[in-house]
Parts: sequence; structure tokens; C-alpha cells
Amino acid sequence: MQIEHNFSLKNYNTFGIEAKAKSFVEATNTDELAQILKEHKNEKLFILGGGSNMLLTKDIDALVVHINLKGKKVLKEDDDFVWVQGNAGENWHEFVLWNLEQNFGGIENMSLIPGNVGTTPIQNIGAYGAEIKDTMVSCEAMRIDTQEIHTFTNEECQFGYRESIFKNEAKDQYVITSVVYKLTKKNHKINTSYGAIDGELAKHNITNPSIKDVSNAVIAIRQSKLPDPKELGNSGSFFKNPIVAKELYEKAHAEHADMPHYTVGENEVKVPAGWLIEQAGFKGKRFGDAGVHKLQALVLVNYGNATGQEIFNLSKEIQRTVLEKFGIPIEAEVNII
Repeated sequence: MQIEHNFSLKNYNTFGIEAKAKSFVEATNTDELAQILKEHKNEKLFILGGGSNMLLTKDIDALVVHINLKGKKVLKEDDDFVWVQGNAGENWHEFVLWNLEQNFGGIENMSLIPGNVGTTPIQNIGAYGAEIKDTMVSCEAMRIDTQEIHTFTNEECQFGYRESIFKNEAKDQYVITSVVYKLTKKNHKINTSYGAIDGELAKHNITNPSIKDVSNAVIAIRQSKLPDPKELGNSGSFFKNPIVAKELYEKAHAEHADMPHYTVGENEVKVPAGWLIEQAGFKGKRFGDAGVHKLQALVLVNYGNATGQEIFNLSKEIQRTVLEKFGIPIEAEVNII
């Protein structure tokens, strides 16, 4: 373990923002992580995973601890299911593909989501009709102040829409070290109901899709809409799709008859934030090196040398305009640092 000082984080965040860490160290196993947390317990710490769900608006005046725990394995299996563990530093998409190679199903709809395995329970990541809460059995997390390992069950994670206990009452108290998922070995539940999956499959004349077919369709859709962070700095969807009271939706819908929605409960409706942002006139707009992607209005991008503050300012202007035009507030999904 080597601690480096005044360390550039440009290659450690998918926005490609230039920001400096006061100091930086990498943990490659739980023993190293425990040692770092113990030896630096009186210092300000910043836990860094894949850097895919954050916007750095300033330098980090702390010891940045990069979680780079690798490894994946089958814990147990029966005739129908398999319990697979992924360590926190595993790239999520590579983990999905590894499972698909073995015909393990349940996470194929979340192909190509940026980030690492350790982040998945924090955000309850999801896409195309699937969320982590659907397959996650448990996760292990190290308590920062005592270095003790605690196992959180699915229920204990208190999952909501892009929400979990780790964003609320347990925030900044734990470092997730591994996650266990229960996946199917046969009789896979093929989910093509969300988004353009059926249309993508139809292009290839696939009428009885496998889990690999679904994954390929999701990858094709995402690549057609979303920029590769290695080529154009971004953090995927910057905003959450707002869930609003039915009365608020009906009021906005009365003025905007083409407003799409999804019913999520008896009294609540989800409205696509991308549609709101596009209708507010921001899709494809560029403000210096900060901008809104031309194909997906949910994605804010760094065209090269944008600062985090410039991207943050753009996000606030989008929120202000959408609220003014539709009366609907939208929240950032990305963590603002």
C-alpha cells in the first residue's frame, strides 16, 4: 500500500473531471482496507469506487481510499438457482457478461451500466425493468470506525428507487466489500417489456430470446443512445425519473397532452426526466465544454475541459427550467461532491 499525495483523480471519475486528492491509497483486499481504515481513523476519508456516479466540483481535501477488491465466484447452487458473489472492485458490466457466459440469468437487463459491483446496492441500480433488489441476496460491508464486517440482507438494505440504507441512515458508515446475487440457471424470466428491447430483438428476427439476446439488445440500445465515458466524459443518467403525485401529473398533463408516464402505484406516477429535459429545450445543447448529450437528454457530458462546477451549474439550470415549465421537480441521481 503506497500513499500518494496531490493525486489527480481525472482517470478515476467517468466525467473525466480534473480534481486533486490531498492523498490517495488503493485497497486490493479486505485486510488492506481494514489496515487503512484503522491507521487513518483520525483522518478525513473519502471512499472511491468506480467513480461512475459522482460529479467532482472541487478538490478532495481527504485521504481518498480507492476500493479495488477483485474476485468473483459461485458460492452454492441447486438445480434451479446459483448464488454468485462479486467483490466490490469488479467492473459491473464485465461481471454481468461473466454470468451470462455461464447462462446465469437475472441481471442481463442491466448490461453496460457503468460502475463497479460494490456500488450496485448503494444506488439500487436498474435499467429496462430490472433493479438490483430483484436479485441481490446480501452484501458484506466493513464498518469504517471498527473495521468489523457486517452482512446486510436484501431487506436490511431498505431498497427504494435509486435508494438504499447506504444513502440514508448508514451513509458514510460502511464500505461495501462484496455482493451476493441469486440468479437463475434455467427457466429464466425473460423481461422484454421495458423500453425498446422488443424492437431491437425484432430487427434481428428474434422471437424467442435468450438472456444473452436480451443483454445484446440492451447493449445495442444503450450504445445507440449513451456515450462511452472513455470517449466522452459522462456519468450515465444524471437525473432520476421523478415520481409524482397523480394530481400533479394530471395538472401538468392537462397543459402538455403528449407527456408520457408510467403508473407506479395507486396515487403515484413516474414521468421520464429525459422527456421533460428535451421538451425544456436542453437536448444537444452545449455550454462551453459542458453539455447535454444529443441523443439522450438525461446524460450531461464533458466535451473535454469542463469543470465539475460548470456541469453542476448546467444541472441546476435544467432543474430550474423544468420546474418552471412543468411544475415537476427533478433530482440528480449522481452524487455531487
